[in-house]
Amino acid sequence: MAVVAQLPFEQTDPLQPAPRLRELQSQGTVHRVLTAVGDEAWLVTGHAQVRQLLDDDRLGRAHPAPETAARTGESALFGGPLGNFATEAADHARMRSLLQPHFSPKHLRALRPRVESLTARLLDELTEQGPPADLHAAVAVPLPILVICELLGVPYEDREQFRAWTADAAHIRDRARSERGLAELFGYGLRLVARKRAAPGDDVISRLCATEGVSDDEAAGLSMALLFAGHETTVVQIGLGALLLLTHPDQWQALVDDPGLVPNAVEEILRAPGKGGGGIPRYARTDLEIDGVTVRAGELVLLDNGAANHDAAVFTDPDRVDITRSAAAHLTFGHGARYCLGAPLARIELQAVLTQLVIRLPTLRLAVGVEELTMRRDTLTGGLAALPVRW
Repeated sequence: MAVVAQLPFEQTDPLQPAPRLRELQSQGTVHRVLTAVGDEAWLVTGHAQVRQLLDDDRLGRAHPAPETAARTGESALFGGPLGNFATEAADHARMRSLLQPHFSPKHLRALRPRVESLTARLLDELTEQGPPADLHAAVAVPLPILVICELLGVPYEDREQFRAWTADAAHIRDRARSERGLAELFGYGLRLVARKRAAPGDDVISRLCATEGVSDDEAAGLSMALLFAGHETTVVQIGLGALLLLTHPDQWQALVDDPGLVPNAVEEILRAPGKGGGGIPRYARTDLEIDGVTVRAGELVLLDNGAANHDAAVFTDPDRVDITRSAAAHLTFGHGARYCLGAPLARIELQAVLTQLVIRLPTLRLAVGVEELTMRRDTLTGGLAALPVRW
């Protein structure tokens, strides 16, 4: 199959799928593309195919020859292969077994009152400041950081430092910068582990350190992965979710009229934004066929969960925002054995923010035109740079 498109796709609207992606979806579910760094890959856009492949052990994050593997970008964190090809399955199973107890839905639900309290405090500060205000800086950024710091046992006062390192690690255009950020983050993790071993607390890092067979390197690596994933993606989702609702005033008003719709609205704002990054990278561990297309062992396969979330075969009128629709089939958190461990926590945070926003600030609206908003283009997670609002 000939190369048909170059990533990343140009997005005219940050909340809608890119027009070129829409064209490809109308032509099939598997497409030959070039990544941002010019390597060939397969882009899978159909919901059924993405869902199945997310839980298919014929795909993985490791590669038998990582130095020659196709890459999506320059990020050392997620731009190319991760892990050891021979031990990937066992390594992943061990990681899940170590972390699952700390991220069980029951355990995370116990955090809900604390998340709601932190949200209320941040909104108190926002309203005291008065409009206009930056909802991104005032709520979307600090809330997930406060929550993950408390959960892991990371000092909140270190946030500016580790935020800079995670931003560098996730940089998709500067390999050296990404590697430096990752190294700084890992070094910080090692220092935290040493402190927890000397003076344990009631937190995830301390409990990892107390687990038999967990080395300092493993505890630091897992902890810093959680620190990154546990705040950066939720920051993006809060910002884009609020923007999505504020640019659809009928949906915002429906939520104001009935805050009981918040859990449903959260699923819709997880589904609806059109992501243009190309999806989740995997490498074929063996030859396989995807919807009639032969993929060879070692080739890069991009599972576009954003495109899958806009598959008309699963979601009626998928580009329409509708907080009353049943959107639970979205693939934003993945599927199967690699389903995001932090999904319950992200939902709790999003629900807390939306509930309190519609109750406390029912007249909330954008303070600038959508065309004036800036998206972060150089980092893996993307998202808004700021979200000016008034009420």
